[in-house]
Amino acid sequence: MMKNIPQTLLMSLILASSAVSSVTCAQTPSAASVGSANPETTRGYSAENAEKMKEHMAKHQADMHDRLKITSAQEPAWKTFTQAMVPVNMPPRPQELDVEKLTTPERMALSIARMKQHEAMMQTRLNAVKTLYAVLTPEQQKIFDEGHNRMRKDMQERMARQMDKDSK
Repeated sequence: MMKNIPQTLLMSLILASSAVSSVTCAQTPSAASVGSANPETTRGYSAENAEKMKEHMAKHQADMHDRLKITSAQEPAWKTFTQAMVPVNMPPRPQELDVEKLTTPERMALSIARMKQHEAMMQTRLNAVKTLYAVLTPEQQKIFDEGHNRMRKDMQERMARQMDKDSK
């Protein structure tokens, strides 16, 4: 179980960024918002899973756009926002055998470097959320917040189920 803690923390960061992006992205899957991620390497998913992820994200984007009733004046901020939410291809995760060959300080340094990459990605997404949020009306902000909170709770439940499964 201790071996799974770093993986669980890393997955938490990935899921958190995915939750923000899947709840809050664009009206239609454009080449810029969906096709730019290489399905062969998107976060280590297979090409098939990457395609499913993009389709799922596009569906949420369209749904949120409609629920928020984005106006033409808000559309530029929405477009900028959705482009920032495109899944980023993170460097491949080191193979477990390679990590086992590293010393403890080297493994910790590697973990910190990966966390910094995730933090930079999350900061970019936070800036995009703030920019969009600033142009939303209070009613739209409430819808946006409710959607994100629902996704956050769903993610926490999925993570808890996975941790229960991993501990058995």
